[in-house]
Amino acid sequence: MEAANRGAHEAGGKTIGLNIRLPFEQAPNPYITPSLNFEFHYFFMRKLWFAYLSKALVVFPGGFGTLDEMFEILTLAQTHKLAKKITVVIYGSEYWKKVFNLDALVDAGAISPKDIELFQFADTPEQAFAMLRHGLTENYLVQEAAEGKLATAAVAAEASRELMAGLTLEDFLGPEMAKTSK
Repeated sequence: MEAANRGAHEAGGKTIGLNIRLPFEQAPNPYITPSLNFEFHYFFMRKLWFAYLSKALVVFPGGFGTLDEMFEILTLAQTHKLAKKITVVIYGSEYWKKVFNLDALVDAGAISPKDIELFQFADTPEQAFAMLRHGLTENYLVQEAAEGKLATAAVAAEASRELMAGLTLEDFLGPEMAKTSK
């Protein structure tokens, strides 16, 4: 979570933190916007908010907590208990294939072969980004467009002009992001 918070913080954005109170190991990272730092006592409440707010999950190498959160989301997706589809990218296939062998679970009949399709492995940032872009587009943009939830380009452009009236690019993006777009 720290990497995402840091990137957003350095770009001038606000960042959210969903932390768990532990006697060791866990402390809020310094890049979280203080008013958006939420600390939970129970793991299940933290996972509930992760699942409720997320449209995608990228899992990096980690320990028991990471495994717990990843398998919770995969189980909710498998059993269709999430209100929306979620794209799950597991980063670092070499690490994760040493940690668990899902093919053994399929062979034992513990999970369906189709359950392997609930996630994808990525080994580079470019792969992960492409998987996220595809999943979010398929699960949200295409679906919302088909349901008529997305504004037409003309309506969106007019709304943007009204919303942005009198604002500079720096006002909208923040000074650091505005510098990178010039």
